Amino acid sequence: MVLDAQRDKAEFALTPVAKKMINVNPNYISWAALILALIAGIVLYQSFNSIWLLIPGAILVIISGYFDALDGKVAKLAGKASKKGDYLDHVFDRYADVLMIGGVAVSGWCNPYLGMAALVGVLLTSYMGTQAQAVGAPRLYAGLLGRADRVVLMTLFPLIQFIMSSFTDYGILAIGGFTLSWLEIMILYFAVVGNITAIQRAVVTWNAMTKEERE
Repeated sequence: MVLDAQRDKAEFALTPVAKKMINVNPNYISWAALILALIAGIVLYQSFNSIWLLIPGAILVIISGYFDALDGKVAKLAGKASKKGDYLDHVFDRYADVLMIGGVAVSGWCNPYLGMAALVGVLLTSYMGTQAQAVGAPRLYAGLLGRADRVVLMTLFPLIQFIMSSFTDYGILAIGGFTLSWLEIMILYFAVVGNITAIQRAVVTWNAMTKEERE
């Protein structure tokens, strides 16, 4: 949640566009973000066969993330914010995570088992946040790896992978007898830090409930 805490600083990039799209149904923007996430996942999956696809893959990820932030801004400005819209946004966010991260996880860039661990960490992170709300606590965004962080990392690492592929064969690193691609390092980070974040959120919620019981 390093970047999630800085959301207010992105207002300058969202507000002008949101004002121009104020008559657009926010749900349509959510659908656009999801479709872009699907295309991004496919492009990143195919990028092992053509590393040039890493560039449009990264661009699609950041545009999808932008649309994901834009739908909520449009809804607020137009007075159309609703529980149904918020619910749809959360559902689409989880699908977007699976599509984009999964595209890398099952590609030639990554060990699929490591990819599975990353998806578990990311999904549990989001689940712990909404579960806090389900038990009566505030919606929880605490932790090391929020959605904004994932979007930024999934934009940067394909570009790093592309650049490093110019120096070594497919940009593969040899570390202590193990070989890792840069995208695999990103997935490893999601696997480790995602699960740590999920545990962090579980502990924060548990402590909050314990404090409430004592009061």
